[in-house]
This record gives sequence, structure tokens and C-alpha cells, in this order.
Amino acid sequence: MILFAVIDILGSIPIIVDLRSKIGHIQSEKATIVSAIIMIVFLFVGEEILKLIGIDAKSFAVAGSFVLFFLALEMILGVRLYKEDNPTTASIVPIAFPLIAGAGTMTTLLSLRAAYDKVNIIIAILINVILVYGVLKSSGKIEKLLGINGLGIIRKVFGVILLAISIKLFAANIKGLFI
Repeated sequence: MILFAVIDILGSIPIIVDLRSKIGHIQSEKATIVSAIIMIVFLFVGEEILKLIGIDAKSFAVAGSFVLFFLALEMILGVRLYKEDNPTTASIVPIAFPLIAGAGTMTTLLSLRAAYDKVNIIIAILINVILVYGVLKSSGKIEKLLGINGLGIIRKVFGVILLAISIKLFAANIKGLFI
């Protein structure tokens, strides 16, 4: 459930619909597989990679909280902070990374690794990517079902939830930087 809240694929529906309208086709399978690989690899070697480049998990978490914070602001206020000039595909960037397997998800995986067995975390990742695949595959149907107003409401509600998650992530890790 923690991963479900951080990945927030339901809250990302408006972003996915928007990307699909700009780009055209989103390769659901590719985005799902790449995001699963990123999460599983990061689960096993993420902390070592961070140590190799001289970043501790708390600093990574604080940085991730800023990314989530700005994504939430985009959702709530309806402004675009991230702009790509001529995107040609949306399957890997920004869907697989950072939308699904972003800094918040990776930081959460490091936290979960300390509390849960890796097998359980892998099962949680697989369950979440199955849900992600379903949402990506049916984004056109979801768009028609919800309409513009429904998508707007979902975007705002999940934006506030994402904002709260970012603040919690920031608060939980900022103290560790100064100790």
C-alpha cells in the first residue's frame, strides 16, 4: 500500500492522458517493464550506487521530496514546471522514470528494505506494476469515462495527496542531514 500511494498511478491519470494527447501512442508494456526493472534493481543496489557517488539515502530522500513537491504543485495549480521542447516518446521518460519509478519511489524502496523482506517488496512492486500496466493500457477509456471535469478533480485531489507525501518525506529525512 505504501508503494501504491507513492507511485500514485491513479493520480497520474491526468498526466498520462495529457502525454498521450501530445505524443500519441504510449507503449504501456515498455513503460511498465522499464519501471519494474528500475525499481527492482534499485531495491538491490540503490544504496550502494548512492554511496558510490557520495550521496546518502537521506539526501536522496530530501531531493526526491522536492521533485514530488513540484509535481504536486503542477497537479494542483495546473501550471507546467517541466517542459520538454519536442518530445518524441513518453514511454520511458517521463512515464517509467520519474512518474512511476521516480525519486520518491526509490526512496520508499530504501525505507521499505529496512522494514520488510525483499521478497515481499518484490511482490509489492509486481502488484503495483500490474496495476500501472492496466491504467496505462486503458487510459483512453478512463479519459472518456471521467471526462475533463473528472480528470481535473482527480488531478487536484491526488495532487494534494502527493504534496502531503512530499512534505512527510522531507520532514522524515531533513533531520538526518543535520545530525
